[in-house]
Amino acid sequence: MPVDSFKFLPRSFRAGFESVGFQAEAPVWSPLATPIGQATVALLTSAGLYLKASQPPFDVEREKREPLWGDSTYRIIPRDVQQDDIAAEHLHLNTRDFLIDFNVALPIAAFSRLEAEGAIGRLADEHYAFMGFQARGAKEWRTRYGPEVVQRLKDAEVEAVVLAPA
Repeated sequence: MPVDSFKFLPRSFRAGFESVGFQAEAPVWSPLATPIGQATVALLTSAGLYLKASQPPFDVEREKREPLWGDSTYRIIPRDVQQDDIAAEHLHLNTRDFLIDFNVALPIAAFSRLEAEGAIGRLADEHYAFMGFQARGAKEWRTRYGPEVVQRLKDAEVEAVVLAPA
């Protein structure tokens, strides 16, 4: 089933957004001080995953009313999460595959195998899910949620973060 990423934009905005095209930027990167075989690794996804029994879904209703707004909050996903625990909410992605196997968006199983093989030091206990449709420079992300996640990563002594974009 195709997903129309521009469905909730006002008609007058659609042509402008469709004409922009892909905008590539240099990746965010920092040298790894600890060898990867000894490092603690956390995962981040922009797929809008959340724990259906204990976390609220991402706010797509507001985004439908305000098409240039995106929910800048995050959800913590534990490393021992099971498929039945996961739900997904995102207007710009077809979430059907995430509900079949969330590892396509948050590859905990693959990184658990890398940990068992010794390719990484340790898989972190907590991982993070966002809704990837964010206005550039979203104030709440810069001033509140980004610093919160960074502090949580530091407190958990995470040395490497892998973004699994959806």
